[in-house]
Parts: sequence; C-alpha cells; structure tokens
Amino acid sequence: MAVYVLGHKSPDTDSVTAAIAFAELQKMLGVDAVPCRQGDLNPETKVVLEKFGFAEPELKTDVSGDQYMLVDHSDIKQAPDNWDKGELLAVVDHHKIGDITTPNPILFCAMPVGCTGTVLYTLYKDVYKKEIPANVAGLMLSAILSDTVLFKSATCTDADKAAAEALAKIAGVADMMEWGMEMAKAKSAVDGVAPKDLVFRDYKDFNMSGKNVGIGQLELVSLDLVEKIKDDLYAELEKVKADGRHSVFLMLTDIMKEGTELLAVTDDPSVVEKAFGKKLEGKSVWLPGVMSRKKQMVPPLEKAFAG
Repeated sequence: MAVYVLGHKSPDTDSVTAAIAFAELQKMLGVDAVPCRQGDLNPETKVVLEKFGFAEPELKTDVSGDQYMLVDHSDIKQAPDNWDKGELLAVVDHHKIGDITTPNPILFCAMPVGCTGTVLYTLYKDVYKKEIPANVAGLMLSAILSDTVLFKSATCTDADKAAAEALAKIAGVADMMEWGMEMAKAKSAVDGVAPKDLVFRDYKDFNMSGKNVGIGQLELVSLDLVEKIKDDLYAELEKVKADGRHSVFLMLTDIMKEGTELLAVTDDPSVVEKAFGKKLEGKSVWLPGVMSRKKQMVPPLEKAFAG
C-alpha cells in the first residue's frame, strides 16, 4: 500500500524537497513512499528540481482513506484535506508543534533548526545510518539555503551550516553560496506573475487567539522588484482578508538589506505596534533584521493578539 509524503499547502522549496528526501529514505526502509505536493511549485523550487534531476511530485490535497506522512508542518490549517480520515504515520518538522493529533503512536521528529532538510540529514546519518544519494543531498542542501536565507535568517543554527557543508560535498556543489544566489534570483522572479499568485507563493494561515491571520512572504534580492506593483499586492491582501480573516500580512523580505517591509491589512492596526514596537506608516512598516516568518513574525504577532 502506498504511503504519501506531503509538505504543507502553498509549498516552498523545503516542503517539496523534504517530501522527496523523506520518501527516498522510506523506500530504503522498505516503504512504498510517494512524495506529493499540495499546490503549485514556486520558481525557485522548479529550478532546484531541474538542477538535481527530479520530476515534479504529484499533486495531492486529500488523504481520506490513505496512509500518509507529513513534513515541514504539523498544523491542521496547513495539512491536507480530510487529514483525520486517513492514517498519519510520521511527522518530520522544524516548526512549533501544531494541532494535528493521532489515535496511535507515530514517528514524530522535530528539531529547533532552520530547515526540515537539516532534520532529515540527522535522520539519514544518525538515526537510520543510510547513505544520502548525491541528487537527494542536492535537494536537502538547496532547502537549507532557501529556508535560512543563505544562513542570514534568525532561524539558522550551527547544525544547519554543518549539514549544508556536508551535503554540498555529497552533492558535488563546489560553491554553495553561488548556487544559493541563483536560487534567490529565481525566488525573486515577479515579472508577469499575477498579484494573487505572489501573495500565495509562500503563504500560511494561523489561528491567533481565535482570530484567523494570514501571513505571506516574498523573498527578494531587492525591494525595487515590487515597487511598481505594491498597490496591486495590497489590493490583493484586502481581498484575502475579506475572505473571513481578521488580518493579512505580506512580508516583502530584502535578502541583501536583511530586513522586511511588512504590508498589513488588519481590523486592528495596533497589533503591529504591539508586536514590533513600530507603527504602520500608511500601508506598511520597515522591520530591519526581520527575515523569518517562523521565528520573527509569528511569535510576536501571537503575543500581540493574545494581549
């Protein structure tokens, strides 16, 4: 019986490559594992899969009646439809523990690191003692470079850096920072892309003290790339908010300047000042040093909504 391995909705490079890498590990352990995605791939992920010779995983958004494993999330809002009508066998993640529950014990491996790829490196190397194929190592390296924003993110740990170094050698990537910049340029591609697709390129919904809050992120080599379409992005955020959300935020993260311009559409603008100590200036606010949604955006907002 096939076991489906899925990352979160609005998949990023980590969620897609983790599904493939964990499925490959499961195959080594005798499991008929099938990597899947829960949405369209972003430009960066397409470049990564092409470089290391992998096909796009199959689209799967419903696990009713299936056995499945989750990577890069354990939140119901990000999980496949009918998650409770299938059998969850494993979770591999690097976020806070979410609200998924199971009737039976499962493999649950979560580590406070910058990327699921780093957790998987530990599983391959230290837990199951399996050799990582070169092409799989390339995927895992790419995920670490992406999720840690070339090691600049506050989520980045020494474990991420060590795993990346080891994976680069296995994958035969001579200059991983050069490859990381190639990926960043692909991730920054916005020309001709509809504002809605940009908002949802890397987007997650959160329950914050009973309020539905959406947070998207665009990582860019320069904010100049979106200067002309900022009003269009804001108008799209208003539509997303109107669909039953209290607040919607879009992080415009400048990789080179190492900061984020936060676009905000909210019923309560004071939550931004409570969370970050800075008031909105019109539609947005500049947050220097803020690169990570997981560590620098979600926790302060959760605290602001709770207070």
